[in-house]
Amino acid sequence: MNTAITVSKEDYLKAILEAESEGQHVISATLAHWLSVSPPAVTMALRRLKRDGYVVVHEDGTIQLSSTGKAIAYKTALRHHLIERMLSEIFGMEWYQIHDEAERLEHAVSPAFEAKLIEKLGERGTCPHGNTVLPDSPSQRKKRGLTPLSDVEEQENLIVASLYERDPKLLLFLHRHGIGPQTPIRVLARNYDETVTIETPSGTTTLGRPAAEKVWVRHV
Repeated sequence: MNTAITVSKEDYLKAILEAESEGQHVISATLAHWLSVSPPAVTMALRRLKRDGYVVVHEDGTIQLSSTGKAIAYKTALRHHLIERMLSEIFGMEWYQIHDEAERLEHAVSPAFEAKLIEKLGERGTCPHGNTVLPDSPSQRKKRGLTPLSDVEEQENLIVASLYERDPKLLLFLHRHGIGPQTPIRVLARNYDETVTIETPSGTTTLGRPAAEKVWVRHV
């Protein structure tokens, strides 16, 4: 097996692991969507990953990580998690800016620096978006008492517990609407067009379902 691992391979392996963790059925189209690449690019990448022993592609198109691929993917996800926490907890960088920064830096972390980050921050905390190293599936989130904002009833008082962090435009959009980690909110109305009107410390705002589905809340 070719032991060399490139940035591109790490990105693919991490995307597969995170999608599996969220309970998704991982196929080529999943990766094309998650990584914003073309289907032919995914096909070529999977061919290389399969050749190098990092993934198994089943006859029905389902993609699974090998034990080696899973280990590399977890290491990459862990470095991303630690960098996000470092940027937030140590350097005070804004929560809606750190995901993309961590995406760039995660590939440059040495084992020695990773060990120092774990020593300083610990491995089991949550990032500023409220997520652990690997994202939970919707069913796991619900078992922990979380609900997507899109499903909350009117006049309920809530705290934002977790945000979908892989869309930087969404994070900036939520920030501009006064919604962030640990923000107290109150649902004022569930509207006919599937939007939800909420009250935040910054005022009243309305979110469409695509955004509200990616905000997980808990009751106060």
